[in-house]
Amino acid sequence: MRVHPASALADRFRRILVGLVLAAMTVTGLVVGPASAGAAPAGAGPAGAGHHRLHRLRPIVFVHGWSGSGNQFETAAKRFTSNGYPLDYIAAQEYDSTFTTSTPTDLFAALDARIERLLATTGADRVDLVAHSLGTALSQQYLNSSPQRAARVAHYVNLDGLTATQPPGGVATLAIWGEGSAAREITGARNLYFGNESHTETVTSRPSFAAEYAFFTGRAPWTTAIVPQPGHRVRLSGRAVLFPTNAGVSGATLDVYRVDPATGRRRHSRPVASYRLAGDGSWGPFRADGAARYEFALTRSDGSVHHFYFEPARRSSTLIRLLTSEPGAGLDALVERSARQTNLNIIRNREWWGDQGAAGDTLTVNGNSLLNAATSPRSKRAIAVFAYDLGRDGISHLDAAIPAFAGLPFLTGVDLFTPASPAADGRVVISSKPRGGGRPDRIVVPNWPSTRHLVSVQVDDWH
Repeated sequence: MRVHPASALADRFRRILVGLVLAAMTVTGLVVGPASAGAAPAGAGPAGAGHHRLHRLRPIVFVHGWSGSGNQFETAAKRFTSNGYPLDYIAAQEYDSTFTTSTPTDLFAALDARIERLLATTGADRVDLVAHSLGTALSQQYLNSSPQRAARVAHYVNLDGLTATQPPGGVATLAIWGEGSAAREITGARNLYFGNESHTETVTSRPSFAAEYAFFTGRAPWTTAIVPQPGHRVRLSGRAVLFPTNAGVSGATLDVYRVDPATGRRRHSRPVASYRLAGDGSWGPFRADGAARYEFALTRSDGSVHHFYFEPARRSSTLIRLLTSEPGAGLDALVERSARQTNLNIIRNREWWGDQGAAGDTLTVNGNSLLNAATSPRSKRAIAVFAYDLGRDGISHLDAAIPAFAGLPFLTGVDLFTPASPAADGRVVISSKPRGGGRPDRIVVPNWPSTRHLVSVQVDDWH
């Protein structure tokens, strides 16, 4: 069907207008919702919503689960800001989920302080609290610990975590459950069951977001998509942290480069942003192109470099997390290195299913398939795949998980030989096709030699 030029121009103008209205609303903290119970068509926003009401928004605080971070809420945050939430209304309270460097009491004090700051800066009467997995046990304890704490929370969302015999602290509660027993519940709460969603997927999925948005605002969202910001003008910030404690990386340099999507190589020798990290590992914000691709190069004092590659951001974000280890410690101590090979860590905040046939996912590196019943069964709930040459023999063995990772929750390892070059002038092509359809992902990175380089690639989870 031929599209009339005038119609195409009008449609483009409508999309721009919607973006500008949403941007304006983020300044005031107001959201416009349709009077009808149904959501407007994706991208329609105020221009296609009919009658409207104004709702005063409240800040949202996310509490992650074991070995998690604020990064797991980034997709949800972008869905909220696509529907009018101001960026600074959304925060993540991170902590050491191993409790080797802190205690739950420390977390509760930090959560108190964060809520106080959000209420002071936004003028809101209360916050909305969202927690996942281990974070639900801690959040329930927090809400039950004192009436004063519960009084500062308007709504609580319990994502695939702890059951309860009553809403924690008497706070209005929505409990969302993924695959598993439908007998799980929080008595007196609204309980929703998404039986085909994995544990971490309940944080990032469209259905979870739509339920949360309606719970907080009383109206369905206009869209569950991540709507690009007008002109692709975004601001990006985050933290470089040690996995899984979330301690900040200090004494390192972070350089950000714009890269060629066809090769992964830097477009210019000078970075678009550079930071000397200290304290909690915070960096940014810097102005970026939401349609572009970037490399985040974290250089340590010993000269080793951890390279991070992401897909285009589309929207501003404060929840980018560069998950790393001290050189030679933690997960870094488990992998083998050589000048002949490129070591990869491929992350997606939606579990990789390798044993579900056509109902599962595909993930390839230079055409080599990494997912199967041995490396990534659905029951493994793997969200990160470590791929390197086990034994440094130059041979890939893709039919079994690397033993060092087989027993670790949410992680898997694959014996993959990916040839490197001294100048990293070759390409490594990572391709993924998500289950349930949606746009295939393709990320190209240089073939850095693993003697001094590690490569982390984050694949979008928001299809």
